[in-house]
Amino acid sequence: MDYRECLKKGLIRRTVPSRDKALQSLGTADKWLEEAHKSALVEARRSSLLCSYLAVFHAARAVLFRDGYREKSHACVALFLKANYVKKLRLEPEWVELLDHLRETRHSDQYSFDFVASPDEVETALDNSAAFVSRMKKLIAKRNKDRISRSREFR
Repeated sequence: MDYRECLKKGLIRRTVPSRDKALQSLGTADKWLEEAHKSALVEARRSSLLCSYLAVFHAARAVLFRDGYREKSHACVALFLKANYVKKLRLEPEWVELLDHLRETRHSDQYSFDFVASPDEVETALDNSAAFVSRMKKLIAKRNKDRISRSREFR
């Protein structure tokens, strides 16, 4: 599936762009990061991985809200970022790869009978998810600055 199919199937839908929802989603991402760290401290590794993924998902979702989209598919969020940011050289491809990797890890954790999370995998997920949330915050801040600059040009 590609991004256009997500749109066609209604898995990504247009909505009113919302800076407020974007900021709320980033706040949710920060809360999931906290939960991921707390879970890791008590060696609840599967919970920590799930929380790390949810932090990344909500940070990515913030970009959609900012741009006026709503997701109905976790996989389509990555396809949205790839089509609208990576291909337009606004975002490095490794961030979408990380989102997909953590989504697939979450899927394995939830649906596999033999999934085991290693301490190293949890630590890597914690570091990567924090970096991802930070990168999405910068991406949203840059888009806001770009729009302010463009609006000033037309005054």
